Amino acid sequence: MPDKTDRDRHRQRQYAYTAVYVLLSLGLLMWLNQSLVRAGRVQEASYSDFLKSLEAKRVVEVAIGSEFIVWQEGEGKDAKRFRAVRLPGVDDGRLIERLEQAGAKFTGVPQDDFWSNLFVWTFPTLLLIAFWAWSVRRLPGATQALSLGRSRAKIWDESSVKVTFADVAGVEEAVEELREVVDFLKHPERYARIGARIPKGVLLVGPPGTGKTLLARATAGEAGVPFFSISGADFVEMFVGVGAARVRELFQQARQKAPCIVFIDEIDTIGKSRAGARSPVSHEEREQTLNQLLVEMDGFDSSAGVIIMAATNRPDVLDPALRRPGRFDRQIVIDSPDMNGREAILKVHARNVKLAGDVDLRIIAARTPGFSGAELANVINEAALIAVRRGRDTVCMEDFDEAVDRVLAGLERKSRALGEHERAVVAHHEMGHALLGMMLPHADPVHKVSIVPRGSAALGVTIQTPIEDRYLLTEPELRDRLTVILGGRAAEEVVFGHVSSGPADDLQRATSLASRMVKQFGMSGEIGPVALEELPSAYLGDGGPGLPAYSQETAKKVDAEVRRILEESYERARSILREHRDALTRLAQELLKREVMSGEELRNLLEQMGIRISEESTAAEPAP
Repeated sequence: MPDKTDRDRHRQRQYAYTAVYVLLSLGLLMWLNQSLVRAGRVQEASYSDFLKSLEAKRVVEVAIGSEFIVWQEGEGKDAKRFRAVRLPGVDDGRLIERLEQAGAKFTGVPQDDFWSNLFVWTFPTLLLIAFWAWSVRRLPGATQALSLGRSRAKIWDESSVKVTFADVAGVEEAVEELREVVDFLKHPERYARIGARIPKGVLLVGPPGTGKTLLARATAGEAGVPFFSISGADFVEMFVGVGAARVRELFQQARQKAPCIVFIDEIDTIGKSRAGARSPVSHEEREQTLNQLLVEMDGFDSSAGVIIMAATNRPDVLDPALRRPGRFDRQIVIDSPDMNGREAILKVHARNVKLAGDVDLRIIAARTPGFSGAELANVINEAALIAVRRGRDTVCMEDFDEAVDRVLAGLERKSRALGEHERAVVAHHEMGHALLGMMLPHADPVHKVSIVPRGSAALGVTIQTPIEDRYLLTEPELRDRLTVILGGRAAEEVVFGHVSSGPADDLQRATSLASRMVKQFGMSGEIGPVALEELPSAYLGDGGPGLPAYSQETAKKVDAEVRRILEESYERARSILREHRDALTRLAQELLKREVMSGEELRNLLEQMGIRISEESTAAEPAP
């Protein structure tokens, strides 16, 4: 957002442009006026002067009117025009005869045309004003000036909000919280009778795509009240005071439409903590907007039936004055759905999609851990598009598998042709991940292995699907995960004796995970149970003041511990793959033939080779 210096510079630019334009326009109008005056300038004279000039034959042209007579003497640059008051009855009878004798041209004086004169004088002025208005609009920030103080809230009346809680799934706890708001809007007398006060504000907190806006609209649809929707960015402008004016107008409109719901999306845009007195950065416009919002939320009575709802995925940056009781009394967390929630969301989005008999939404929910509602809706749509592309009338399970893989790993790029050696390296790399994923006891089951390039950089992919949603991971589980991540690089070294640039992303992921084990989780005997890095809190609670920086000696120990954990995991992966090198080579050759192998096919091949598979890997697909 532009600071005060930018706004002042913009105003000065507008004022300077307007002043120069006005001066040039006045000069142009004066020049036109003088040109017209010179072109039609007439000198006052007496009627006797006209007669003398006529006798001397200096008169070239004469215009005879009822009250005046106008004549011209000379031609070209020497021409002069005169006007005299006509004397009726004096020499009228012989005037025409004398004009003919003098050889002068004569005609009658036309009557003045008021509208023609008005058009001639006003049209240039209006044209200049119109050009000025157009050019001012072209200046940066000019369009904002034309809408100062106007609220940009989109208003839906009770008949246009068609979304209800039946269209919301996977967030049952949030829905139950909001049913109380709906009940208040429908039956406010029940709460007033007992003296209860409904929360003035409800803050919806959660990652992007989890359905915060959908919940707000569903609340308005259930209550059958008008719904005001506006983004926090719509309040902020480069001119100081515009945002505050829009807040006042928004609340004024809400009071007139009460009972209603006002929904502010991305409220962190205007609700960030205000800069302190010593802060070098000041956002005067945003702070004035926030102050006006706080005043308005304090100034209205919740019994009037105006409920403020807001959504954010950054509650840690909101000003404490905004989150205190009396403003946003209630915070509702809307997190990514669990397996049951994902299945319910898939059912909602699949209502209008023709599904084949082999489609099991429970299995699709199990394959999409961590997906938000928006991502699940995208999976449904992608599967339908794939089915149409393949000429099917219904969407089958194969289409959903391809849609999930496309969302997870990117679009297949079969046009990217790899050489035979590169394909062999990629096949052994991916099979190194898959083989360790099958054998290690705490690894997630392997769902699919592919050497078809996907996305912008992936030459192959190994997809693992957890059996259930996990919220806690033990140290042995993290160690197994590290070993699987480093398995691709270890397989390249075991088979080819050297490594390629392919494992670059694996090394980044492994290093990040090992660093978190040491700095955040306290899983290092050398460092001990000490938190050296603040846990990320992107969606819940305060970010906290931050942890102090540790000494250089501790930093050296941390680096050494991270390296030790990575080296131990890499050596473990390399040792297992060396022991099963024949199986690794045979599986890689099979992958080169098929290009894509499912987890079930991989398990069958390992069982034929007599290789023991971990018990968790045998449950790759959940029961319907």
